[in-house]
Amino acid sequence: MKKKIFLTVVLMLSGHAFAAAPMPEGNVANGKAQTLVCSACHGNDGNSAAPSFPKLAGQGEKYLYKQLRDIRDGARPIATMVGLLDTKTDQELADMAAYYADQSMSGSQADPEKLALGERIYRAGYAETGVAACMACHGPTGHGNALAGFPRLAGQHADYTKSQLIMYRKGFEDPSGRTNDGDTMVMRANARGLSDMQIDAVSSYIAGLK
Repeated sequence: MKKKIFLTVVLMLSGHAFAAAPMPEGNVANGKAQTLVCSACHGNDGNSAAPSFPKLAGQGEKYLYKQLRDIRDGARPIATMVGLLDTKTDQELADMAAYYADQSMSGSQADPEKLALGERIYRAGYAETGVAACMACHGPTGHGNALAGFPRLAGQHADYTKSQLIMYRKGFEDPSGRTNDGDTMVMRANARGLSDMQIDAVSSYIAGLK
């Protein structure tokens, strides 16, 4: 009985230690070599040409590292990423994150017809359905908070941002949606209150932020 209790405590402590393991310090040069396989979809410098693939350049290092780990470990399933990160170590993922964070994100354009609604949601939220202002976490210019792990949104492809908001909205009740926003479900809870038209508008507005 004592052995079982001891083993349980050890497992609990080791699990906690693993969960709290700090992010390795990334190496930009090593990261560049690790990202060669990524360039087909995300571009050589992390600025993807296709609007369905996210721009990774200039994204926060902490956020990128978490997403890469989540994809590798199955917490964020993405069909086009299957198998690509399976053999990557935490250090290699940190190096990749460091490389992309060191690049500069290219700009995008917002649709003028969607600016008013998109700006309202981004800056003030939509209280009628419990949606908080996006800028509360992502900042007034959409540059996010790298230290807190809140991603940069400014300049991101509108199509990609739109697809992720739809996936978060789906993930509020359906595990086949996107669910890797933590126990607080902050993204799922906010996306849940947005209509397709509102998601389209705020995604376009975000693309035009500098």
